[in-house]
Amino acid sequence: MIRTLAKATFFIAVSALPISALAQNHSKKTATKTAATYHYAQRAQAMQFADDLAERRGLDREWVRQAIGQARLLPQVPRLVLPPARGTPKNWAAYRARFVEPTRIRAGLRFWQDNAEALARAETQYGVPAEIIVGIIGVETLYGQHMGNLRVIDALATLAFDFPDAHPRAAERRAFFQRELEQFLTLMDRTGIDPHTPRGSYAGAMGLGQFMPSSWSRYAVDFDGDGRIDLWRSAQDAIGSVANYFVGHGWQSGMPTHYAVAFDAATLQLDALLAPDILPTFSVASMAAQGAHVQSEGAQHTGPLALVELQNGAEAPSYVAGTENFYAITRYNWSSYYAMAVIELGREIATARATPR
Repeated sequence: MIRTLAKATFFIAVSALPISALAQNHSKKTATKTAATYHYAQRAQAMQFADDLAERRGLDREWVRQAIGQARLLPQVPRLVLPPARGTPKNWAAYRARFVEPTRIRAGLRFWQDNAEALARAETQYGVPAEIIVGIIGVETLYGQHMGNLRVIDALATLAFDFPDAHPRAAERRAFFQRELEQFLTLMDRTGIDPHTPRGSYAGAMGLGQFMPSSWSRYAVDFDGDGRIDLWRSAQDAIGSVANYFVGHGWQSGMPTHYAVAFDAATLQLDALLAPDILPTFSVASMAAQGAHVQSEGAQHTGPLALVELQNGAEAPSYVAGTENFYAITRYNWSSYYAMAVIELGREIATARATPR
């Protein structure tokens, strides 16, 4: 990562709620005013956290206190992390249409063409197909067009100290963002970057591949060989880092992500098959014994599988048998819908690339 991040141009990655333009503008003005006048130096809890962090990590106490103290509350952020209201129907077709669409496919084709050498090198070195890497970066940021324009430290501090209690896993998520704030400041200290400079998403994710600070620390690589890691402006670093992330989460070279599955209505035990959710648990034989038959080459698969359900609103759900590589994609975002969007976007771009024009 380089020291001139302030000169880079970033884009807001979060979508507004469906409210009127007038209300939306009013909300932005109110949020900006509030965020500008409330700093975490005013919060005893935040300052105690800063002192503890400095001691744990061996960082300069005043530097940490200043970094966190100058972080601003972002009032719009807590509502963005709340889950949809209960009863909100999931719809795979609608979700897919948001990401597997002409604009993103064209942008992905350009990205692949511009970075063909790095993608091929990553595939060879890490065993992760280029289309999966391209799919991730496309879904995450539309190839750098939507990397987020919020100060990372503001987003992380807001979620570390003002995570909404209404969330069903509030304590767990609050602790997660406190750890991410700690990782972020450790990273900034190590790289010599002003912690108030980096920009990212409302959750504190950064760069083309939207890495959280802990993922940056563990998996980011200098794939372009220039002696620094820059996930914002080096597509090569982002490509190598995404591939390394997958390897770190169990990606197996040459394994498909999923297979088609057919049901035997007479023996189907759907509840039992869905109980492990997307965690690969069943063999081909044990799935068949419960009425789900893996199709074609999947019948020869030797590893564990999960029955993945994709709801389609009022229509019948779709099902696939997900492999350990499907599960690895969900470690990027814990959603089977997300994983399928990544897979299908990458596949569409690969098809477009192979199609004579």
